[in-house]
Amino acid sequence: MSSIHIVGIGMTRLGKFPERSVKDMTRECVSQALADAGCDVAAIDAAWFSNTRQPLMEGQNVVRGQIALADAGVTGIPIVNVENACASASTALREAYAHLRAGMARVALVVGVDKMFFPDNPDAMFRCFLGGTDIHALEDTRARIAEVGRGIGPQSEQAEAIGLRSFFMDIYAAFARQHMRLFGTTQRQLAIAAAKNHHHSTMNPLSQFQKDMTTDEVLRDKPVQWPLTRSMCAPISDGAAAVVLCTDSALSRFDRRRSVEILAISLVSALPHAPDDYEQHVGRRAALAAYHEAGIGPDDVGLAEVHDACSFAEILQIENLGFCARGHGGEMTESGATRLGGSLPVNPSGGLVSKGHPVGATGLIQIHELVTQLRGEAGRRQVENVRIAVAENGGGFLGVEEAATTVSVLRRG
Repeated sequence: MSSIHIVGIGMTRLGKFPERSVKDMTRECVSQALADAGCDVAAIDAAWFSNTRQPLMEGQNVVRGQIALADAGVTGIPIVNVENACASASTALREAYAHLRAGMARVALVVGVDKMFFPDNPDAMFRCFLGGTDIHALEDTRARIAEVGRGIGPQSEQAEAIGLRSFFMDIYAAFARQHMRLFGTTQRQLAIAAAKNHHHSTMNPLSQFQKDMTTDEVLRDKPVQWPLTRSMCAPISDGAAAVVLCTDSALSRFDRRRSVEILAISLVSALPHAPDDYEQHVGRRAALAAYHEAGIGPDDVGLAEVHDACSFAEILQIENLGFCARGHGGEMTESGATRLGGSLPVNPSGGLVSKGHPVGATGLIQIHELVTQLRGEAGRRQVENVRIAVAENGGGFLGVEEAATTVSVLRRG
């Protein structure tokens, strides 16, 4: 089977843009990715399109990709619509990767885009998050996660949580409290992770937030659900990203010096297990599958982008990825190892909490950062001498974990 290479990337600025449309953002990132690859739409054999909010907020469903991509000049070829919660875009990338490896095409386009900010309809904006779990078992889910987080944290502060928020922040807060109870992780360590990413985002011109924050400022921010404060949680975001990828046989059409090889993309789903059985966690299983496919281990990784929908998730995922022993994610973060200049930088882009989180695009936005870093084109946030980079992208919630998770491994060409 052919090796697969990323030869073009594009990404919009992330933020809250009520005036922008899905078509508009798709057109921008596709144009950038084609220009970066040095090709036009005629070179694309097949395309994948990822989006989660258009059906819910705009009523545009079923053929979202065909409609948005037509506006970008992509017509006639196979176009596949992909939805897999926050892991939608990385799942789309995996499907394109598999398609090329199977010899069914030589050059593919993958696009992820979401418009999440609708200021005239805030209730619907937040109700959308409920669809990321079993809507027929919401009360059972609420009771189960409350039990997971019981017994730690000031109950009075929990009662002061802000009103409109993603249901997922309640879930993350409960699992953060469990981690605190089992391993001694502290709220300050969560704040250190958040402050690090807010600092990193000041060096990323495409980030939604570009304001440096201290650890104490993060801790003093508005409570969301204890131990989480607002600046520990990903914002509502609009944005898009696109990549062009090709087989070995098509690589001669592109600039090989700027290509990045995909070594592996795993995709696993939730399975029943005890909440504290971390070796069965979907993120851990995805990491092991990706490492096995790529023929590497965690010691080979030079940087990582992880799915920090809240800052506790970063601490959990660096453990799942094997960058430290189980229960030591907070200590690793507090040591400075995951900062730019540390032994293993994590989320040099600013992460979801500061760079932004347009759900249907997030997985490709992580890939955009890895490719930029592996090419040596990240400017002030460049990680030196990185050869292998990893992205972890989780989505939805089922049972006691994310419903789906991907881990991607990329290598400098």
